Formats: sequence, structure tokens, C-alpha cells
Amino acid sequence: MEVYEIGAFVSFTLAIILLFVGKIALMRYEFLRRYSIPEPVIGGFLAAIVVGIVFFAFDLQVTFKLDVQDYLLVYFFAGIGLKSDIKTLLSGGRPLAILLLLSAGYIVLQNILGIGVATAFGMDPKAGLMAGSVSLTGGVGTTVAWAPTFIDRLGIANAREIGVAANTVGLISACVIGGPIANYLINRYRLATSGDDNLEIGVSHDEQNAPVDSYGVLWAWLWLNIALIIGYFFDKNLQEVGVKLPLFVSCLMAGILIRNVAGRLFPRLAWPGQEQGLALISDIALGMFLVMALMGLRIWELQGAVVFLTVVMALQILMSVLFTVFVVFRLMGKDYEAAVISAGFGGITLGSTATAIVNMTAVAKQHGAAHRAFLLVPLVCGFFIDLANAIAINFFVGL
Repeated sequence: MEVYEIGAFVSFTLAIILLFVGKIALMRYEFLRRYSIPEPVIGGFLAAIVVGIVFFAFDLQVTFKLDVQDYLLVYFFAGIGLKSDIKTLLSGGRPLAILLLLSAGYIVLQNILGIGVATAFGMDPKAGLMAGSVSLTGGVGTTVAWAPTFIDRLGIANAREIGVAANTVGLISACVIGGPIANYLINRYRLATSGDDNLEIGVSHDEQNAPVDSYGVLWAWLWLNIALIIGYFFDKNLQEVGVKLPLFVSCLMAGILIRNVAGRLFPRLAWPGQEQGLALISDIALGMFLVMALMGLRIWELQGAVVFLTVVMALQILMSVLFTVFVVFRLMGKDYEAAVISAGFGGITLGSTATAIVNMTAVAKQHGAAHRAFLLVPLVCGFFIDLANAIAINFFVGL
């Protein structure tokens, strides 16, 4: 097997091209907008499919050097923080608790389903955890971190392959189901959308040609960098006292701090056009991140345990859709904000925080801003869900 790695600069340039492909496709084809398919998904899928064809047809593994991904993600979450009003956060106390409980409860359902399918296939029941919350709620990082425990302690030799493959299918599915779920709910219940063009990320489809002030963008970029510096400082100090959180969480909190402390102490620091500049930078950072994440998918890793993966992932996706439509949407208020949160719930349970936000962004670009949703979902994904998942995994592994 020959491996060919494409360098960082060329990989970054390809990601820009693929993001353009997604944006052009979305402008050209109305049905993509109707179902709120995220722009990065289109180009990213295209790259993943081409790389997969090259692998199977020419026995050549093409990889991309994508180190810049991490920077794009922290830029994006710093931007979310800089647009987050603490008043909205305080008013969202009860919905935040409900969404957290729903997410934590869903982790248990994921693992019960995974264990049940693994048992039905005559496998070690705990192998089903790798197609449960380990890979789906936890993501590839959690999968890789837990794989040695499953291999060495539990004797499940192909645990890593199952987990990575399940995460791949979950990520793809989360990208696809979020927008259609929200649009179904909006149409089914005739929800009044916000029509607010002041989006947290990007601009609405109707405002694609809105003028961008260069000073506003530069001012937003400066505050993003300041948020990243403070975020790195938070992260370092947290690690010194034994608290390890993803770096993007620290940058999210730094952004919230700047917005709600510095913004109120020094109101004249806000430059006209800064909000739009911030939304556009966040949109590009998130779009590039997800394109790169999809470019890096290794479709060929789905080959192992194909039948088991097909069955368990079909059931996991079906359960996610049904739980979102009949439980999450209703308990979150059955309004437009709840529909946008529902678009993101697949990202929470099947993909990643970035997937959740990109699904919500696609809906907001079509139907208007949902400020509460864009604060609640990152907080649940960033702060609470990893802790709940770690507790759940430890519990099921110890059974």
C-alpha cells in the first residue's frame, strides 16, 4: 500500500476550493437550500468520495496534512463567545438544564442500543459501546483514548476499527439529517421563524451581497486573537490544577468574558460593522474546519464488521431522528429556537460540536437567527456532555 501525503499549504488551498464548491452548489440548487444542507458538507463529501475511489481503484492512500484544523476550531468558538450576551445565558437556565439532561439520558440509550446489537450478533456486548456513546457522542478523540482499554483490558481486538468506523458514519449522518429535521419541524408545525439577519455565524442567503467593512473585519479579528490569548491562558491554568477541557471551551469562555465585561466597561470599543465581520470570520473558520474534517475521513475503514456496523448505525441514526423529533423538540419548547436546537442535536449525538453548529448555521441562514440555540448547544457540547459521557462509559465498562 502506497501512501501519499499532501502538504499543509496545498491541503489548505484544496479546502478553500471545496468550500467554494459547496457555496456555489448551494446557490445553484434550490433543493439544497430547502433542506438546509450545510455548504462545507458538499465539498467535503466530494473529497472523501474521490479519496475513497483512489484507495480502492489504485491501492493508493491519499492523506492530507490538516494541522490548521485546530486553530480554525478555536477561532470559531471564540467568535461564538464574543457574540454571546450573558443576559441570554441567564434567561436560558432552564432550557440549558433540560438540554443537558436530554443529552445525558440519550448517552445511556446509545450504549444500551450498541450493547443490544453486539449481543444479537454474538459479539462481546461491550464492543457495542464503541458503536455507542464512545464514538458517537465522544467523537474520534474519545474513541482513540478508550481503544486501549477495550483492546488490552476487555480483549476486544477490533475495538478501535469499530469505533473509528462508527464515528465516520455518524459524522456523515449528522451532517445530512440536521437541516431536514429542522425544516420538517418548521413546516409541520408552521413555526414562525425569526427573520433576524443578525446571525452568530455568516450571513443569510438573502444578504449574500451585503457590504463588508474592512475595519469592522479587522477589529473583529483583533478581538478574536485577544480571546484566543486569554483562552490559552485559561487552559494552561486549568491544566495546572488538574482540570483538562478541550481548548475551544477555554476560548469560548474567554470570548464570553470579553463580550460581557470589556464590552460593558468600554462600550466605545465596538467598531461599526464588527458584528458582521465577526459572523463572517466565524463562518469561514467553521466551514473550513468541517471541510477538512470530511477530507480526512478514511472511508475504507468501514470495511471491517460491515454487517454489524450497518445494522447498529442504521438503528442509531433512526433513534437519533425519532428522539429529536418527538422528545427534544417538544421539551425544548416546540418553537423556532427548538427546531434549530433539533438541527444541532444530531451533531451532539452522532457527530461533533462543529457538526451541530454547522447544521444550525445552515438553518439560520435560511430562516433567521436563533440566538438562544447558538448559546445553549455549544455550552452543552463543550462543558457538560464530555463529563456525562465519561461517567457513562466508565459505568458500562465496569458492568
